[in-house]
Amino acid sequence: MTSVSAVKRKSCSKKAVNEWCWGWFFIAPTIIGLIALNIIPIIQTFVLSFYKSGDFGKGNIFVGFANYTKMFADTQVWGAVANTLLYTLSVVPVTIIISLILAVWLDGKVHGQSVFRTIYFIPMVAAPAAVTMVWKWLYNKQFGLINHVLTSVGLPSQDWINDPNIALVSIAVIGIWSSIGYDMVLLLAGLQEIPKDYYEASDIDGAGPVRKFLTITIPLISPTMFFVTVTAIIQAMQVFDFIYMMIDVTSPAYNSTVSLVYLFYNHSFKYSDKGYGSTIVVLLLIIIMIITAIQLKIEKKWVNYN
Repeated sequence: MTSVSAVKRKSCSKKAVNEWCWGWFFIAPTIIGLIALNIIPIIQTFVLSFYKSGDFGKGNIFVGFANYTKMFADTQVWGAVANTLLYTLSVVPVTIIISLILAVWLDGKVHGQSVFRTIYFIPMVAAPAAVTMVWKWLYNKQFGLINHVLTSVGLPSQDWINDPNIALVSIAVIGIWSSIGYDMVLLLAGLQEIPKDYYEASDIDGAGPVRKFLTITIPLISPTMFFVTVTAIIQAMQVFDFIYMMIDVTSPAYNSTVSLVYLFYNHSFKYSDKGYGSTIVVLLLIIIMIITAIQLKIEKKWVNYN
């Protein structure tokens, strides 16, 4: 009996080791990519934030917390924080609401579902530079399509790009238009996981479409909405492409639209001060971590995993 038990333990142990090895083998590429592309750059950025970049990118000088002291006194940085947060607050709620409406619509019996899903998802796969160039033409003050429509109905044309009062709104519209397709697909996947029995039971009870949406759809899709909200906020906080392509540093709307990532880019690559640029990125990372922690804290109050 003892020898048989020993053989079984040895066999189980060998099987467990084999499964462990194969498991690590399959996740190794992801772990290596995460370490090489995320963890190491984060550490390097944090370390670089304590240095002042030397001439021609060499001979960095350790300055301690001088970059952080400079950043806390830099009004442009805090203006960029306000712009980034305002952009996020403008884009994320509107994007999620529109995406949810489209997802619910496409989850029903609609002719040409595949065509509509493809149309709404196209902006997500298009290159941000190409998307921004199209919108830049639409926003053009002299011959843009939007101003052409406004003037044709007797309304004054607007300087959508260079007017400090509306430039951030113009960029937010591009962000919303570009993100709807991705969020819609995720929410649509969540809707399709809801058992149809709930809706059939609500029909028997005489519930209307609005009541079914509020009491069945929203609670059961809340985990997906939570994931979409977290990822959408992180993505919006890192906005760069649209602002970089639309707004030049000489534009009157620069200070009212510059984001933290755009500011990081300017200091790191235009002004050759990677140390100060890294400090700005560290600030952005801290803000994102705080916002994410708050979301995780209040998650149980509105997310239903049952």
